[in-house]
Amino acid sequence: MSYLYPLVIFDLDGTLVDSAADIAEALNRTLEDWQLPRVPEATVLTWIGDGVRRLVEQAFTAARSDIDLDRVMPGFMRHYEACLLRSPRLYDGVVPALEALRARNVTLAICTNKPLAMVAPLLAHLGVQDFFAMVLGGDSLPERKPSGVPLRHIAAAFGVAPTAALMVGDSITDYRAAVDAGMPVALVRYGYPRGLDLETVDAVAVVDDLRSLPGL
Repeated sequence: MSYLYPLVIFDLDGTLVDSAADIAEALNRTLEDWQLPRVPEATVLTWIGDGVRRLVEQAFTAARSDIDLDRVMPGFMRHYEACLLRSPRLYDGVVPALEALRARNVTLAICTNKPLAMVAPLLAHLGVQDFFAMVLGGDSLPERKPSGVPLRHIAAAFGVAPTAALMVGDSITDYRAAVDAGMPVALVRYGYPRGLDLETVDAVAVVDDLRSLPGL
């Protein structure tokens, strides 16, 4: 049975994987290193999605710190790696959805703003690395989401027009990337939307579970 989209590109954090607690812990350990107060996980959720440097920048700005980020980032990356596999979990429905798409010969890819070096260990830890034909991280190309460049890059790699592929994400960053790429987008309700109004957004679907993606 054929599927509506020959190529489906997934965001990672907040879409496939619940990793917020681990990201928040890495960030809070970094703040502690600089004698700054920890912040609640709920606050960190509002900062996730635009890449690690932007994440750290927002945290230090909120703490009213003017420490040079170039001094901060090496320590953050050490904490990020140390916390990567503390407690991540796949959201309900992820594996059945991926299996259903693969059974229909859909090409699956990941486009995340997470540093690429952190993606493979996470996918392997969760046992889903073999589902994906391509993985792009936030540092894989000169531009990252919300630029549409990474999505167009993946589509071109598989000879699929952006208008024929589907982006699946959770945030305003994913939505803007899809719009910029000219790619249809489906959004999940359970992620880190960061100001995206899921009730009014122009998406092909807004789902509570990836098994509800169009055509599954």
